[in-house]
Amino acid sequence: MNYYCLIAGLPDIQAEDTKINVSLPELKEELLEQLSASDGQLLKLIFAEYDNRNFLTFLANKDAALNPLGNITSADWLQLVAVMKDTENPKDQYLLPYIQKFYTEISDEKNAVEGISPEDHLATLYYEEALKSDNKFLKKWFEFNLNVNNILTAIACRNHGFDQQMLVIGNNEVASTIRKSNSRDFGLAGMFEQLDLVLRIAEENDLLEREKKIDAMKWAWLEENTFFNYFSVEKVLAYVLKIQMIDRWKMLSMEKGGQIFRELLGSLKEGVKFETI
Repeated sequence: MNYYCLIAGLPDIQAEDTKINVSLPELKEELLEQLSASDGQLLKLIFAEYDNRNFLTFLANKDAALNPLGNITSADWLQLVAVMKDTENPKDQYLLPYIQKFYTEISDEKNAVEGISPEDHLATLYYEEALKSDNKFLKKWFEFNLNVNNILTAIACRNHGFDQQMLVIGNNEVASTIRKSNSRDFGLAGMFEQLDLVLRIAEENDLLEREKKIDAMKWAWLEENTFFNYFSVEKVLAYVLKIQMIDRWKMLSMEKGGQIFRELLGSLKEGVKFETI
């Protein structure tokens, strides 16, 4: 399905836009009103990341404030938890299958996964669910992010003496290879296209700059993978993902942020190494 009017009406954004008049919660609600039911589920899958955090927060404190970007409210969580307690295979429009699996496993000591934090276990189940998506773009996006995060996690484990086998999440080929390898590139040569770029970014000592370089890489990936998607749902999903990244960059001044990202994206396009900023 194409969304000519919707996409034509979205405000133009650039990577250096640190001050934009786009509210992510309002954008989400507006898009859900205009997308088809099936495409709306794809958008909700992106925002389920906030549900994961909210669910863990809710389990720790039922009165805690939840992130409004989640698909599920506190009142909804109350009902869903009650249903999951009393029903073996509950069916609910809000309840993605991995949520039920996670709740069952943390509630039953026999099914608990030892040595893995609830956050990492829930994230693993979330990625497994996302990688089942019928939408090729969204599936590729989640796998790309999973791979980037796992490589950076493995590097951090190596640098600080942690066990990467327990902290790398997911069960795709890249994750399995990382767990088995002690080589500098974790045995991923020829397996992950952005490997060299991720390894270079990991050498950045300034944590803020490293995060911004990661986002610049992701922005470039979105541009490349939606280049020929002019009015499809993929363009809408990529737009939302870019807005999420821009929200992270608002901590920088427009001048500083714009300068950094113009340089970073220029470097990405030219295929040259990042310079230390």
